[in-house]
Amino acid sequence: MNWFFLTLGYSGLSPKAPGTMGTLVSLPLGMAILIYFDAKTLFLAALLISIIAIKIINTYEEQTGNHDDQRIVIDELAGMWFALSIAPATSIVTGAIINLQNGFLIQSLLSFALFRYFDITKPSIIGRIDREAKGGVGVMGDDIVAGFAAGISSAVLWQGWLYIS
Repeated sequence: MNWFFLTLGYSGLSPKAPGTMGTLVSLPLGMAILIYFDAKTLFLAALLISIIAIKIINTYEEQTGNHDDQRIVIDELAGMWFALSIAPATSIVTGAIINLQNGFLIQSLLSFALFRYFDITKPSIIGRIDREAKGGVGVMGDDIVAGFAAGISSAVLWQGWLYIS
């Protein structure tokens, strides 16, 4: 069960780009939570999963001696969900998903792209957390901060676009 959780339903076992695969799995799940519940629920779910993941990753690393195994992609889920909970931050009905004027789909895809950018390039504090933090906090921390950066960046870009147009 822990391996299923850590690899996000085994999506982290993808031979090519497991982090991107984990994020791709996380995106529609997060969007569904936003559609059927709200941004607060998604944020709290991401927080709960992050806390659980830190404990399980610590145990995994103690048992294997392997820090930040690339197959562990639950951190991508947490980061993506934090980004989504900040960026669209709207309740939306199922029929309005593809309505580009409400920004839900655009901000969701923009959050995905920005999260992957911040997660891969690891600028500033994100890279420092990745290099210096140990255990589950190190694995989860950089993705959580990348998620916050992606969500805020997406919201700022969307609001700028609305202001211009």
